[in-house]
Amino acid sequence: MKSITKLPLLALLVVSVLTSCSTDSMDDTAESIELNLVAIEAKDIEIEILNLINDYRLTSGLNTLSDMSVVKSVAYSHTDYMVDNNEVSHDNFFTRSNYLKTNVGATKVSENVAYGYSTAQTVVNAWLKSDGHRGTIEGDFTSFDVSAEKSENGRWYFTNIFIKK
Repeated sequence: MKSITKLPLLALLVVSVLTSCSTDSMDDTAESIELNLVAIEAKDIEIEILNLINDYRLTSGLNTLSDMSVVKSVAYSHTDYMVDNNEVSHDNFFTRSNYLKTNVGATKVSENVAYGYSTAQTVVNAWLKSDGHRGTIEGDFTSFDVSAEKSENGRWYFTNIFIKK
């Protein structure tokens, strides 16, 4: 294949990586951060997201996932980071993944992020419409949790982390 024909393929690959969810095979390009973990009480929107995902998994013939407070705490640390930076990202995913592997025995870690959706149903629907995000939701995992935080301008940011133990 000539170089000129490889360019569209490369562009497609880059767009695919930028719009998909993170998996534990991705490396961080951003500077690593220290996780500041705190116990967070679940918000109604977060509980609804977890229930919608488990309902979807059940109707798809998959096991339901258990929520896990340490996963929620790790998700919260990233959601707080996105709110502070006013952008959605997978920055520092490697740090979150390693923390969960080291401290809770996760063998596989993945995450979905989003922003701007105002209800649990709309964010879950958006993830399900995306092949990469739906693949994470349908993945071989045992536990998950989610963090949803509003920025000062009222925009919601979401981090949904999935692990396999």
